[in-house]
Parts: sequence; structure tokens; C-alpha cells
Amino acid sequence: MSADVLTAPTARRGGRVRAMLGRLFAVVLKDRFALVGTLIYVAFVLLAALAPALAPHDPMEIQFLESGRLARNVPPGDASHPLGTTSLGRDIYSQLLYGTRSALLVGVTAAFFVVAIGTLVGLVAGYAGGWIEVVLMRLTDIAFGIPFLPFVIILSAFLEPSVWNIVLAMSLVLWRDTARVIRSQVLTLRERAFVEAARVTGSSHPRILFMHIAPNVLPLSFLYGSIAVGWAILTEASISFLGFGDATIVSWGAMLQDAYQSQALSLGMYHWFVPPGVAIVLVVVAGFFISRGYEEILFPKLKE
Repeated sequence: MSADVLTAPTARRGGRVRAMLGRLFAVVLKDRFALVGTLIYVAFVLLAALAPALAPHDPMEIQFLESGRLARNVPPGDASHPLGTTSLGRDIYSQLLYGTRSALLVGVTAAFFVVAIGTLVGLVAGYAGGWIEVVLMRLTDIAFGIPFLPFVIILSAFLEPSVWNIVLAMSLVLWRDTARVIRSQVLTLRERAFVEAARVTGSSHPRILFMHIAPNVLPLSFLYGSIAVGWAILTEASISFLGFGDATIVSWGAMLQDAYQSQALSLGMYHWFVPPGVAIVLVVVAGFFISRGYEEILFPKLKE
């Protein structure tokens, strides 16, 4: 058997993957909302990567003035403290930059597990049918019955405070939406001619599921992944604001909680809580911008 015959299936698989990625990037270039959302994500990724170089101070280090006094509640505008300092003398600008790292860590990791679990459950349930579908869909119904934020709070209270508790909570609950949508899509795809042709040629069920059906539902998975990133970051900020976050990690939610406890609003220290609040809003909005662009491509009737 020649090498060309052996490499032909690999080449076809690579072509399908490249075509799928091409469709994903085409949506970003075609839709203005998706493009803006992607640019926001890229900007935050660059800030997270360059945080050690851009931050003038360690975010947890207590700063002192030249006189030796604590640099407490320094107003913004100083060259050494562009956004001022907190009531404990920590640099707000440095905390904002390093908070980008923890936000993206939670957002991307949680979104990956949410999409991976939801897509796998939806694929298996939609293709297998029978009692397997019944069991998986009943588990999905149970996940829908769990109130998300109280579940995260209880989990964080019983376990050691950590950002990974938020990732675990999202992975255990928020896969439900992705699973439902992917299953409904697979129910239609499994009756298509190309799936029947794969069965006739002797393809195994795993091969049909992951090589023929899965590439057609991955754009939907990416759609829900972009939404999950924003939800994860918003959840981490909410948990940290309520005091259940990891105190050893700088995050936007922890900054807001610190500002709230220090009565920054009554003191007029808007430079303390407005920047992290705006950052959270931008990341969440970016996810919805990307999802809006993909919705119009995946469901053209929405344009009408």
C-alpha cells in the first residue's frame, strides 16, 4: 500500500479542520460586533501577558511616600501611581493589570471545560438515543434545577477559597445549555446523507460521531464558549466581592470588595472601583458581541 493512500484520510481530516477554522475566522471578519469583541479579548490578553512589564509595582506591595509615610489614598495622576493607591497603600493600576491575568485564567479555563463537557454530552445523547439519551438528558435537567450562584457560594464556603472552585462549579453546572443545543443539532445531523454514507462504508460509531458530526457542531460550541468566558469572569468577580474568593490572588472582584469595605464611594475615590468595573463590563460585553455575530451566521433568520 502506497504512502499516498495511507495519508489520504489524514489529509481529509486536516482539510475539514482547516475549513472549520476558516469559517470561524470568517465570522469575525464579516460581523462588526464579532470583530469588536475579538479585539477586546486580544487587548486583554496582551495586557495580561505584559502585566509584569507594564505594572510599576507589585500589586500586593504596600507603598510609602518619600517622607516615609504610608501612601494611603493617593489620588490618581502621580507618575508612580497613575490610578492612585488604596487605603492600604497598594497601587491600583498594578492591581488592575494583574487582575486581568486571574480573570482570563478563570474565564478561559472554565469556558473550555463547560464547552467540552456540554459538547460531549450533547454529541453522545443526540447520536446514541435510547436509554443513554434519557439518562444524559435527565442529568441535564438536574443541572438546570441547580441555582448557579448559591451553588458556587456553598462550594466555595465548604472548600478552600480558590479560583479553581469557581472553575469546578461552572464545569459541574453550566454545561447544561451547550448540551441541550448540541443534542438538538445532532438529532438532525445524524439523519443526513453524509452520515448514512459513512455507515454504509463501514465507519464505526465513534468515527462517525467525532469525524463527521462533531465538526458540524463545533461552531455552536464556540458560540457558547465565548459566552461562558464572560460568565466565568463575572462569576469570579461576584464571588470575590462577596468575600469567598482567594485572598492571595489579585482579581477585579477582590478590588471591588476592597473598595466597598473601605467606603471608596462615600470618599469619592471613583478611580478605585470604576476601572475594574469597566474591565468586567468590557469582557462580558465582548463575549456577547462575538456570540451575536455567530448567531446571525448560524441562524440567518435572525436577520429578518
